[in-house]
Amino acid sequence: MGLMIILSLVTILAVFATLSCLKNKNLLGLLFAAGSVAVFGWFTVMTILNHGFPVAH
Repeated sequence: MGLMIILSLVTILAVFATLSCLKNKNLLGLLFAAGSVAVFGWFTVMTILNHGFPVAH
């Protein structure tokens, strides 16, 4: 459960970074931020699909 939370938080922060880079027209930052969204978003989705959505016991 902890891994899914950490990956989700990193993905959300990377989305904000992508939007900020778009606003400032920073192409290199946009490349790395969009790559982070893609990689960490993929890890988040696969963690949820593989281990299921965490629920409280």
